[in-house]
Amino acid sequence: MKPRVALVSVYDKSKLADFCLALKKEKVEIYASEGTRKFLEEKGIEARSMEEYTGFSELLEGRVKTLHTNVHAAILARKKDFEELEKKGIKPVDMIVCNFYPYTFGIEGMDIGGPAMVRAAAKNWKRVIVISHPSQYEMAKEYLKKGFDERVRKKLAVEALQRTAYYDAMLLKHAGIKYPDLLCLPYVKKQELRYGENPHQRGAFYVEEGIAKACIANAIKLQGKELSYNNILDANHAIECIKEFDEPSAVIVKHATPSGIACGSRIEEAWKYAYETDVYSPFGGVVAVNRQISKELAEEMSKIFLEVIIAPSFSNEALEVFSKKKNLRLLEVKRLDKEKRSESIEVRSVEGGLLIQDKDIKEPNPEEWKVVTEKKPSMQDIESMIFAIKCVRHVKSNAVVFVKEKRTVAIGGGQTARVDATFIATHKGKARIRNSIMASDAFFPFRDAVDVAAKAGVRAIVQPGGSIRDSEVVQAANEHGIIMVFTGQRCFLH
Repeated sequence: MKPRVALVSVYDKSKLADFCLALKKEKVEIYASEGTRKFLEEKGIEARSMEEYTGFSELLEGRVKTLHTNVHAAILARKKDFEELEKKGIKPVDMIVCNFYPYTFGIEGMDIGGPAMVRAAAKNWKRVIVISHPSQYEMAKEYLKKGFDERVRKKLAVEALQRTAYYDAMLLKHAGIKYPDLLCLPYVKKQELRYGENPHQRGAFYVEEGIAKACIANAIKLQGKELSYNNILDANHAIECIKEFDEPSAVIVKHATPSGIACGSRIEEAWKYAYETDVYSPFGGVVAVNRQISKELAEEMSKIFLEVIIAPSFSNEALEVFSKKKNLRLLEVKRLDKEKRSESIEVRSVEGGLLIQDKDIKEPNPEEWKVVTEKKPSMQDIESMIFAIKCVRHVKSNAVVFVKEKRTVAIGGGQTARVDATFIATHKGKARIRNSIMASDAFFPFRDAVDVAAKAGVRAIVQPGGSIRDSEVVQAANEHGIIMVFTGQRCFLH
């Protein structure tokens, strides 16, 4: 079935003239709202006015133009209703071409007539074709000649409803109501993934439209294979972690948890320290740095197999080095060297629902801390403890990290017992643990992890405190001559 009469009313006029020329070529009669009609007239395309169609002039500076009985009767009418339309002098409409005012205009400036027409057309999709976005014009032009079958009509109707729902969700987002009773999350699909977490699972990547942050959603891929589901998760963890630090810093992530984090006087030094934390786990890992990658650093990174490398920029020489590894993904995230972690919400799915929370961006504040042991920390110790806390909150719970100055020497996480996480870290760190500072993401339920850390040579521990056995834990620290500080700030990451 081919359209004969089209109502056209659009805010976004990109590619509209070309599409309307195609309509005219197929002998489709066009009626247009005044702004759209003038645009088409300037392009030399004849269109009749909506006022001529309805016998009703626009009101309220154009805010009321398509909200008219004739318009909606013409859209909603089925074939059996045509006789009734004819008695009223209403011409049936076969196609609606409509997109909406920007949602950035806010609730007061939201589009009313456009979504109403689009929804009406979607309701009557078997008879009325609804074109709700310029991206559909090329496809629609193909069907103008051969006719729109039911499959295409229904597809366009579903897309139209998706756009009205998305439009409303964006309006609500800009309204700024946090944790509403009814939740509408507006996202657009950035890419279809080859598969999800495993090859037998489907997957796709959706992003917030118009977001201006330094984040994985805004990453520019300079080379390499398409990003996988796991690549995107790991890259997000690496980017959020690297934004904790101002100095030249490097983060290596494997399976959504860091294997090494370090700051240095130069970015090459930061990479060296991060890699030395654990030289086995980075194989197949994701790396983020917060400075431009030089040729020197590219050559060092190229010595091991990495999946993804993220930086605010790459030198031309570095790109030449990496070009020899065709599958290696290089992601440029602009402002990664300048932007700090910022307030937002985190969303996770559970069966039948969603969990939403504020992102953990609370800065460690030594003024809120309490030294609970006989030995006291120096100012340098405090600086290292701040670094350690910023690291440990990016490690899967139960989590511990061991640091020297501003570099990790061992990391343990993702265990069901804190003593196990401590044992794994000290086993991997070996002699590097001696004279290090340990941070824990939550309190010690028993003294066992303190004993394990002390045996490995740790000299200070920073932890939230709050256990019913805090006195036993502090006693263990005093017995071993270890400094212990309570922060009162838990930082679980499940």
